[in-house]
Amino acid sequence: MGAESVSLIVWIVVLVAFMYFMMIRPQQKETKQKNAMMASLAVGDTVLTTSGFYGVIMDIQEDTVIVEFGSNKNCRIPMQKAAISAVEKPEDAVASKDEK
Repeated sequence: MGAESVSLIVWIVVLVAFMYFMMIRPQQKETKQKNAMMASLAVGDTVLTTSGFYGVIMDIQEDTVIVEFGSNKNCRIPMQKAAISAVEKPEDAVASKDEK
């Protein structure tokens, strides 16, 4: 009976370790990357929103940004920072054009 309980404890530890490395750690890594992306936002960055629209940041406030969509200068919409899913810096766009 003692060997069975030790075996059970080992399996529980293995299961917990598996769950940590397959579920919890990647989520923490993704959250850290998203927070770093939000901290590096700057005026003039091209962003992709969670709804699939591309725009350029015109103004940054505490938890909102004003994004200009399209070539129409009158289409500026305030939105939450959390609605931004990807950021492309202007210098990244220039570097990718130079490589081509």
